[in-house]
Amino acid sequence: MTDQMATAQPLAGDVAPDFTLPDDTSTSRRLSDQHGKWVILYFYPTDDTPGCTTEACSFRDANDEIEERDAVVWGVSHLGVGSKAAFKAKYKLPFVLLADEEHAVADSYGVWVEKNNYGKKYMGIARATFLVDPDGKVARTWPKVKADGHAEEVLAALDEERTARSALQTA
Repeated sequence: MTDQMATAQPLAGDVAPDFTLPDDTSTSRRLSDQHGKWVILYFYPTDDTPGCTTEACSFRDANDEIEERDAVVWGVSHLGVGSKAAFKAKYKLPFVLLADEEHAVADSYGVWVEKNNYGKKYMGIARATFLVDPDGKVARTWPKVKADGHAEEVLAALDEERTARSALQTA
């Protein structure tokens, strides 16, 4: 469908590609402004569809535990600010949703990919998650996510990474 090569997804240890995108209130959010915090950066195909709603609601339900660990959740898809605002309001999502309408951020994270649905090929966002550490490096990646149970998996990994980081700092 496209002649350009897909960008490889960043791996654990890589510096997370920085970006600035508008959120669900049209406020610009920049990843590097989150240095000092853990960021759960999850990419999802579209707002208000069954799988994306399942994933968003699981992050919503885990959000208090995530925030207790000095972490934030940022969800990214290609739909615009208005779609993000409606999705956030409908499901009472307490975290940031970002509009990547030109899919530049999805490209930089290697998640803007060719998809095939019932024989129809098109470009879209692959469901993937990146855990970014307080130094702005990728700590963990989930290149192919199943929406159900994913937030719990990310929360467990966040705990493991925080424990490992604390052990290194006290050693």
